[in-house]
Amino acid sequence: METVVPLPGHRRAGQHRRRARRRLRLLGTAAVCAAVGTGVAAVFLGTGGAGPPPAAPEKTQALPSVSLPSPVKRTVPPSISASPSTQAPQHRRLVEQPAKGRGAFTAAQATRAAVGHGTVRRYTVQVEDGIGIDPDQAAGLVHQILADERGWTRNGHNGFRLVASGPYDFTVKIASPATVDRICGAVGLNTHSELNCNVGAQVMVNSTRWNTGSPQFTGPLDDYRALIINHEVGHRIGHGHEGCTGPGRPAPVMMQQIKGLHGCLANAWPHTTGGTYLSGPSVP
Repeated sequence: METVVPLPGHRRAGQHRRRARRRLRLLGTAAVCAAVGTGVAAVFLGTGGAGPPPAAPEKTQALPSVSLPSPVKRTVPPSISASPSTQAPQHRRLVEQPAKGRGAFTAAQATRAAVGHGTVRRYTVQVEDGIGIDPDQAAGLVHQILADERGWTRNGHNGFRLVASGPYDFTVKIASPATVDRICGAVGLNTHSELNCNVGAQVMVNSTRWNTGSPQFTGPLDDYRALIINHEVGHRIGHGHEGCTGPGRPAPVMMQQIKGLHGCLANAWPHTTGGTYLSGPSVP
């Protein structure tokens, strides 16, 4: 068998070819690494791609551009808290009194000296139990109203004295709407759980009106209380209902202002501060 001995030149050529193949493999590996590196850079710089690699989760959570909506805003529509129609009932729930009391009354123990001149009428104040109104505080307010210089004492013919015992001419009773309806209804007066009335020696005051006023009356609550007392006591001393004298004029205290002002301005007093009686045409 013939033995072929490679020549030195042939060995060198083979070595060159092997080295060239190794260089090609190294270049290919470098190209692949470069491509992978480019892809990783795209993930880090992109804003809509996949999340960051596991090696750096803290950096992604700390990005200032990431913000989550508040759970309250997602679950509670803004229109609920901002709507006036949802706030108004809450306010009414805070001021509304029980529609029905216990039926029994507690008399105020407060007394005051007589105010005014002429015929002095003695009166008491009673409050129905269970409606949350203090009898003595209510009596003090009634006295202040009747003693005011704009009230019925201004003409010099009427006087009033708050008493706790002994004979009296009339009683101011503050009661729940249901009780006012019952007592006023006994003589054929329908107060609709809204109005006040005079029955015998009783001035019946609706507790809801006393505590909340009237939508037609734009003044302070204390003024509306004055309107209630002045109107009902006005009936007791002989005054009937009166109407509006003209647009923009003060409404007479004997006008049923709760039924509408008809162009007049809300007013709680029989007289002006100067002593003029605010009268109006007689109406049924």
